[in-house]
Amino acid sequence: MEHTHKPKLVVGHHHKSDKPHSHVGVHRAADRRKLLLTLVIIGSMMVIEFVAGLAVNSLALISDAGHMLTHFFALALSYGAIIIASRPVTKNRTFGFFRAEILASLFNGITLLLITAYIFWEGYKRIVAPEVIDTLPMFIVAVVGLIVNLITAYILSKTNREDLNLKSAFLHMLTDTASSLAIVTGAVIIFFTNWYIIDPILSIFLGIIILFWSWGLLKDSVNILLEATPKHLDIDKVISLIKDKVPELIDLHDVHIWMITSKMYSMTAHVTVEDMPVSESQGILKKIDELLDKEFDIQHVNIQLETQRNILN
Repeated sequence: MEHTHKPKLVVGHHHKSDKPHSHVGVHRAADRRKLLLTLVIIGSMMVIEFVAGLAVNSLALISDAGHMLTHFFALALSYGAIIIASRPVTKNRTFGFFRAEILASLFNGITLLLITAYIFWEGYKRIVAPEVIDTLPMFIVAVVGLIVNLITAYILSKTNREDLNLKSAFLHMLTDTASSLAIVTGAVIIFFTNWYIIDPILSIFLGIIILFWSWGLLKDSVNILLEATPKHLDIDKVISLIKDKVPELIDLHDVHIWMITSKMYSMTAHVTVEDMPVSESQGILKKIDELLDKEFDIQHVNIQLETQRNILN
């Protein structure tokens, strides 16, 4: 006599939470306007810093313009996510156009790596042979940049801080403010000491910051495009919690969790239960849905129900 366990398909279940997703939540028109205003201010200042850096021969200003570019793009993604999220899905694009944000991030990360390589090379050459810098214009532009960053940080602080897109944009602006403060300090030191080597040292420091942001963009973009499990989620812990909180389950297997775009998670799984009417199984599915939504913010869930029968041979 041999016991075999043969799975039998009962029903497929797809769940989509009724509450808005964090990435497509209700965005107030005022928040949208504030984000757009911040984009215009930062974009303008970025161009001014780059042109001024070329004019006064300050690699630090050029580097800070590159650093500002990383935050400009982050703000643009935040704004773009709001616009794209409002577009309806189509039968050919059932998840909408959210992956456009990820493709843009990947392109931006590659571009920033090239910018960083240029900054490091120019910084090395100027450390070996420091060049004279017109420090007064450098100082003025840096101070203006600092003021602009403080203004934009204040504007973003008045937006919906529960929105992760806007919160991320606000944190980007805080780091940009710190880099502007470093440039102002460097300009003061050079003005009083003529230590022109400070400029390339600052540029390399800012280049390292750009490298950090660009590497993060590349890594996150590639992981999402490869549909890797989100880094903050442990599939084993998800399975363990579901089994613990939903005792009606016999087994949970073939679990896949991936990210469509930022803060938009999907999950598929096979769930083994006792043989029962489909109407009775809905209570089990509801428990799983609510648990995944509450504990892991997973709101796109597709569950395939199965039963086990012992067949005597």
